[in-house]
Amino acid sequence: MTKITYIAFDGTRFEVNAENGSTVMENAIRNSVPGIEAECGGACACATCHVYVDEAWSALTGEPEAMEEDMLDFAFDVQPTSRLSCQIKVRDELDGLVVRVPERQA
Repeated sequence: MTKITYIAFDGTRFEVNAENGSTVMENAIRNSVPGIEAECGGACACATCHVYVDEAWSALTGEPEAMEEDMLDFAFDVQPTSRLSCQIKVRDELDGLVVRVPERQA
């Protein structure tokens, strides 16, 4: 299991044990993390699972691919570490990952 910490906009922390191979979005939904809406169900067809990856983890989560970049154009308050959580696959190297949920989703 890989530990992920979600920090809601109000500062509330949600620590989740996630199975490798799942996505950061799937684990947020399973654990009722507020602010992650995931309207498209993880198909990279919206921007409602937008998160800010903690800078310490941005190199390990990688850069968004072209399709994700296109969807981030619709996200609220995009920042350099913005990612769609449906596109971040959980793996051992991400144990301890910290992501922040924006004030609102697009």
